[in-house]
Amino acid sequence: MTTQEIAVNYVYLLAAMLFIVGLKMLSNVKSAPRGNMVSAFGMLLATAATLFFITGATAISLVWIGIALAIGAMTGLYLALKTPMTNMPQMVALLNGFGGIASLLVASGDYLNKTDHQLGETQGYVLFTTGLAVLIGGVTFTGSLIAFGKLQGLKITPGRPIQFPGQKPLIGLLVLLGILLSIMLIEQPSAGWMIGLSVAASLMLGVLLVIGIGGADMPVVISLLNSYSGLAAAMAGFVLNNNALIITGSLVGASGIILTNIMCKAMNRSLANVLFGGVGFEATTSGPTLAVAGGHGGGSVRELSTEDAAIQLEAAGLVIVVPGYGMAVAQAQHGVAELAQALENRGITVKYAIHPVAGRMPGHMNVLLAEANVPYEQLCDLETINPEFEQAGVALVIGANDVTNPAARHAKDSPIYGMPILDVDKARSVIVIKRSLNPGFAGIENELYFHPSCGMLFGDGKTMVNALVAELNETA
Repeated sequence: MTTQEIAVNYVYLLAAMLFIVGLKMLSNVKSAPRGNMVSAFGMLLATAATLFFITGATAISLVWIGIALAIGAMTGLYLALKTPMTNMPQMVALLNGFGGIASLLVASGDYLNKTDHQLGETQGYVLFTTGLAVLIGGVTFTGSLIAFGKLQGLKITPGRPIQFPGQKPLIGLLVLLGILLSIMLIEQPSAGWMIGLSVAASLMLGVLLVIGIGGADMPVVISLLNSYSGLAAAMAGFVLNNNALIITGSLVGASGIILTNIMCKAMNRSLANVLFGGVGFEATTSGPTLAVAGGHGGGSVRELSTEDAAIQLEAAGLVIVVPGYGMAVAQAQHGVAELAQALENRGITVKYAIHPVAGRMPGHMNVLLAEANVPYEQLCDLETINPEFEQAGVALVIGANDVTNPAARHAKDSPIYGMPILDVDKARSVIVIKRSLNPGFAGIENELYFHPSCGMLFGDGKTMVNALVAELNETA
């Protein structure tokens, strides 16, 4: 090993340490921004060391590298500035896809750049990881594009799960084909057609895997695809013999799998059920009276006026806000923060109950509320906040559905049975802001809406929250 290679590896080691420290800091909302910067600095060091090494060891021109960096930087800056916070799940899905296609192109490009003689001398594990990088990278790319389409509400990728006879066996055959091609590449290194076939199989596999998943399961899918992108990068690291890429990809892959497992536990479902269970429902735009006649237990829905709701809020000593995807769609987070401030000015304590799978990506509600400058201390996870609902005067639900449905506790035939939920029905009073009585992704009505203590404010989340603020200001 040359002195230059040793120096580069020391820089990679330092970068890896920064990645790990940054990842640890991301576990806390207060230190997360700094953790992001620490990790970014580590990546800057690793990139600079790599460029220094390849320009010193090869005849690669920095001109094309500089052009690529400029295009990527400008594209990233544009997307960061123009993408609203409510579209962040789509942004994350695309970034996962970009990572996957990058690994596919790097691995296949390295393979195609070698002569038959060089391929014959290439170690078996490098050829095998080349095939895996192509397989996982392709799945990540097309799978992420489908996830983006479902989140964006594109007509060609509807939110409901799309499944057809023979889909699961076909998925299994494509997985086996990709692995088999990776193994065969070791025995026949010069058979370039295998790479082409692997690319085609992986791209098709990504589509088949994600079209069969409901749109509301996208938090799990996004974290899983994030893990895939890391694994693909790690495989590409083995292909290029780049330690920084191996370490970075492994960290992303492992953290993504851990987060996926956390999300599945939060729904009391296995990963296999998420991937192949076909759980999902595409909401309609029906009005608020659609489900009233057949309400749970013969009950009826009680509709509130904003004046009634404001009176209940003013009489509460503790208000627990339960945000859901409806808040994100309505972009009501700033209005919610303003409402909380109006309540706190009256001496009322306000807390936020955050369910792990609320929204369309992990931490979606946290990100939106942080954008509205909601204090971190007021954001409580499910285990912390559930015991406090019994002391709450009002539980204010904004667009959350299945994560508040009491049927999860007792309805054994329900698709959400056993899923940990927020115990909003235990509050003295419940106010739900929702456009209609349409069910959530599970396709079942929410028993909460027919609870005697529950009142409904039908309408757009932002409009209703702003109306509540106006009511409170009039009585100030």
